[in-house]
Amino acid sequence: MSTLPPRLQRLTDSLDDLQLDALLVTDEINVRYLSGFTGDSSFLLVASQGTTILSDGRYTTQIAEQCTGIETQIRSSTQLLRDVVKEMLGSCGAKRVGVEADKLTLAEFQFLEAGCDGIEFVSTKAVVEKLRMIKDEAEVVLTRRAVEIAERVFTELVPTLTSEHTEKQVAHDIEHRMRQLGAQGCSFAPIVAAGPGGALPHYQPQDLPLAKHRSLLIDWGANFDGYASDLTRTLHQQNVSDAFKRAYEGVLEAQLAAIELIKPGTPAGEVDAAARSALERHGILDAFKHGLGHGTGLQIHESPRLSPISDEILASGMIITVEPGVYYDGDFGIRIEDDILVTDSGHEVLSSLPKGLDDCRFML
Repeated sequence: MSTLPPRLQRLTDSLDDLQLDALLVTDEINVRYLSGFTGDSSFLLVASQGTTILSDGRYTTQIAEQCTGIETQIRSSTQLLRDVVKEMLGSCGAKRVGVEADKLTLAEFQFLEAGCDGIEFVSTKAVVEKLRMIKDEAEVVLTRRAVEIAERVFTELVPTLTSEHTEKQVAHDIEHRMRQLGAQGCSFAPIVAAGPGGALPHYQPQDLPLAKHRSLLIDWGANFDGYASDLTRTLHQQNVSDAFKRAYEGVLEAQLAAIELIKPGTPAGEVDAAARSALERHGILDAFKHGLGHGTGLQIHESPRLSPISDEILASGMIITVEPGVYYDGDFGIRIEDDILVTDSGHEVLSSLPKGLDDCRFML
């Protein structure tokens, strides 16, 4: 009998506590996390008797190469999904089956339920996502590499910037450099925001030359073998305003104060509060318009969330961002972001790019 991968074993071991006979995993990211399968249109049925991946003929070879310790069920193009699921549930004797309710439409849920008499489908939420919060050693290694690539891209990019570059050109250059260095690409569309564009937290790069502005916010990250990094630096020219300089020092102090608190057992809300206290001391809290940070992993935004309303507790193995920012409409925005690993003894800042005010000057 094949040994289950550790991630699947953790989920299988939790079924009794969840009062479930089985869990039907339909989210593609969760399927990948549990099985290693990188294709799409495939489900996992996780039961105490064993785990089966359900897919179609396009992925027969890929599943054989990527999935170990998992049975395979390939459905033909003429079979309805629910009929195959019913057959699989019958084989394992499951009567109470959890479904990822926030990943299925109501129509999909009703269709499944109608075709499986005698089976109780139970709505679950974030069962796999909670497992994903704690990264294993392999995930930490991949994230480190994603951070390293992102940092190298930035270090090599900044000296090449000219007054003729546009925001869009810089964003394209970031993507190109990522792939040259071995990443699958960016972990999200880079934010390249000159001057007042930086005041929009989710700004989209435009055909705007850098020469017209004295500050440049770049939010970028690499996707390495599925794992994301997420960094932000705000650059400035020497003639930037005193207001910018004061705000920058406040944002940096807020980030450092928050990072200092990161360790197992610390409530995520307390980390957020530390940053807000620093911003308030500098008189710029009103310009902070979002939560302090979030987890990263197979997705760029994962749990835990660092915000005033977060009730999550930090634990060893979590990888989180800390990204305070202030935004002044029509003028400028400043955000500083790093990726942090929660360790048994405290934390490790995975990213190492300089971020002092004098470190972040750029010349065109």
